[in-house]
Amino acid sequence: MSATPLGWLGVVRLGLVQTALGSIVVLMTSTINRVMIIELALPAFVPGLLVASHYGVQILRPAWGYGSDVGGRRTPWIIGGMGLLALGGVGAAVATALAATHLVLGMSLALFSFLAIGVGVGAAGTSVLTMLATCVAPARRAAAATTVWVMMILGFAVTAPLAGHFLDPYSHARLIEVTAAVATLAFTVATLAVLGVEKNNRDGRASAAERPAARQPFREAIRNVWAEPAARRFTIFIFVSMLAYSAQELIIEPFAGLVFGMTPGETTKLAGMQHGGVLTGMLAVAFMASFIGGPIFGSLKLWTVGGCVASAVSLVAIAASGYAGPGFSLRAAIFALGFSNGAFAVSAIGSMMGLAASGASAREGTRMGLWGAAQAVAFGLGGLVGTVSVDIARHAMGETRLAFALVFLCEAALFISSAALALNIGARDPTKQRATSTRVDNPLTAGT
Repeated sequence: MSATPLGWLGVVRLGLVQTALGSIVVLMTSTINRVMIIELALPAFVPGLLVASHYGVQILRPAWGYGSDVGGRRTPWIIGGMGLLALGGVGAAVATALAATHLVLGMSLALFSFLAIGVGVGAAGTSVLTMLATCVAPARRAAAATTVWVMMILGFAVTAPLAGHFLDPYSHARLIEVTAAVATLAFTVATLAVLGVEKNNRDGRASAAERPAARQPFREAIRNVWAEPAARRFTIFIFVSMLAYSAQELIIEPFAGLVFGMTPGETTKLAGMQHGGVLTGMLAVAFMASFIGGPIFGSLKLWTVGGCVASAVSLVAIAASGYAGPGFSLRAAIFALGFSNGAFAVSAIGSMMGLAASGASAREGTRMGLWGAAQAVAFGLGGLVGTVSVDIARHAMGETRLAFALVFLCEAALFISSAALALNIGARDPTKQRATSTRVDNPLTAGT
């Protein structure tokens, strides 16, 4: 029985899961982070460690992906993950309120809640991407990846201002009420969106119980996935590229403020311009790969490599901007960085979907979990590495411009390394795979 490609309605429905996921996560990383620092007067590293814990626990993503491989279904993992995420979000709000009067008890509950958030994000997110990888036609993967990521960003963009409106005048009780309302709505939307998608778009292969690979113990399954050259190289690429991507995210605004004297409002606008560039880059790649195609515009590998190289060039320009004089447009360089980041990110996600379905069958979730773990760990580590590196360089050199410039140049070097890794992955370009292909015996010799 041949595969049944997932239509655009199905892609949008899975994108709604990402929207719901993002709506809860943004409250944790922005609103609750702010309340802990301002209203509770806690050191900034406290919410920082809590956010880091939600990334750190996602190192277990391969196990959750393996669980969905063994069961042969992704939907229960998505619904269960969203349920845990919703509970964790409400728990984090309760913990924040509790910390105002019982700090130790409140922080203990907060740690447990953020760990639950990480598990929920990892379980649901891994299975959403795996379902997309196995059900979306190869030619649509870039557009599908863009759709679900844009819809997740939409969850950030819609929830943050709405929650802010209903939080005023602020009280801890109101924080719990707003968070509970968002979490309940998000879980309901995600559940209704995903129900029936998998049943109506089965990939037509034998059930998980009938496939030998699905009956392997987890350690053997992850060892076999790591032994696949393409999967191993792609894991390393994801880690290095996401490290470079996240390392610059937390230092762009401080750089603009310290070196260019921009106000908080101006640096916030600058961050908005960067995110606008990311969105534009994603949409551009989706359009080029899906509707123009061909050996150049349709190659996700070329877009990935080009996006990494362009990101490196943009970072070099930003590093030089402090010495370039008044004629240099920092805004243009920041937008170019965002565009390049978006181009490489969405093409890498599209490639990820194609690689997940190659190799031995019944391991798609395990592969996606491995790559999700690499991304989460790199993302959590990148922000820390970037900020700490700037602090160390400023202290050692005594010159702010040079300190930032050196860190940006190091991040550019990471992007160049990522481009080299992407060139050597050696897997078949997902835009050229047939939808019915379920196995590539030797990823190194598969066509590019």
